[in-house]
Amino acid sequence: MASSKKDYQAFPVEVQNEMGYALGLAQLGAKHPHAKHWKGEGAGIFEIVEDHSGDTYRAVYTVRFVDVVYVLHAFQKKSKSGIKTPQEDVKLIAARLKRAQMDHESRGKS
Repeated sequence: MASSKKDYQAFPVEVQNEMGYALGLAQLGAKHPHAKHWKGEGAGIFEIVEDHSGDTYRAVYTVRFVDVVYVLHAFQKKSKSGIKTPQEDVKLIAARLKRAQMDHESRGKS
């Protein structure tokens, strides 16, 4: 969704590889051992977190829709409040989830 692909492609290659593996598993209906439920948006939303060279990278994706995985947000964690995700990122994920729902419905999927 939106800039997620471009943002993901800016991650270090090692991070892209591990996250790509997790997303590939999601496309096959499986769950990566390190993927965890994203709180706040209900079932079917997951987060994968990778650390690399002292930085933390996150990708939030949904498997809520039939036959498709939407990456809602990919970002480097720069929180000033510890492990808590900044509110602007939380709002962005919620908005992109709504857009994913609309996109999925527009394609005639249920």
